[in-house]
Amino acid sequence: MEQITLENSTLKVSRLCFGGCPMGGHGWGDVSKAEVIKAVHSALDKKVNFFDTADIYGRGESEKILGEALRGRREEAVIASKFGVRMDANNKAIYDNSPQWINETLNNSLKRLKTDYIDLYQIHYRDDKTSLVEIVETLEKLKKEEKIRYFGLSNLKMSDVNEITHVKSHFSTFQNEFSLANRDHEPVIFKSTHELGLSPLTWGSLGQGILTGKYDSQSKFDSNDRRSRPIYKNFHGEKLQHNLRIVEGLRNIADQINKPVSAVAIRWILDFLPGSVVITGVKSREQLEMNELSLGWTLDRSQVSHLCKIFNTEVTEIMNSENIGVM
Repeated sequence: MEQITLENSTLKVSRLCFGGCPMGGHGWGDVSKAEVIKAVHSALDKKVNFFDTADIYGRGESEKILGEALRGRREEAVIASKFGVRMDANNKAIYDNSPQWINETLNNSLKRLKTDYIDLYQIHYRDDKTSLVEIVETLEKLKKEEKIRYFGLSNLKMSDVNEITHVKSHFSTFQNEFSLANRDHEPVIFKSTHELGLSPLTWGSLGQGILTGKYDSQSKFDSNDRRSRPIYKNFHGEKLQHNLRIVEGLRNIADQINKPVSAVAIRWILDFLPGSVVITGVKSREQLEMNELSLGWTLDRSQVSHLCKIFNTEVTEIMNSENIGVM
């Protein structure tokens, strides 16, 4: 199992992280609780020890199921959860990083997860009101209380980087959407990795599933699946057609090396961003097993470059540096 130690921490984690958003059972079609729990157990058996969830996933349901699945095996797992999104009186999602909310939602998360501590506690979204210094002070207090071990940031923007610079030693990780279907955050990922010295975690790593190779232009989703909505552009219009061209490029390489399309898509991130962890949402053991096939091998530099070009983005000078490229 490929593992790394997250920056500014003692957390040794698998480079493949079990994403808990589908586990919440909201907006990803039919999800079997029993099957998800079996997938968690299978992950642990195969030394995939990193699990990423959030208090808002399924309104807490994801944390509840993960807590149930880890009963008796808590010490085998590294749990990452997030805070900063809550529902107001009108059932509208708002961002809240206030110390009061952090303390309240953390205690609720601990109860749902059936644990005394969270290994990695992450700001889900900034609320643009609470200063980062105040957030750090709150989280450091919770570390002293041994309710959390380390903390990180999610959905980082370039405008956040200068502010974070002054407190970077307090953080271990950052997390952004990144895949061959979406490289919009590549500049902030590189900057945060090298200037802030934080470990990058990627979400949306399979483009909400489009990079698995299971879908085509005729694929349809039920109304209870968020991907049926046009806002999920990976499955609609010209963006879908562009993604399918990327999938074809992935498939060509996958056929050459006898790997699943999804494994090649994940491997591209792992090789393009050494020191990264790829988060993939999991609904079943079958999905987990397919994702695990991305581990224990590498793409060569020409394959990484070829996939970059298919994305219609020229390979940057960063690809030729000592720190970024194929491991």
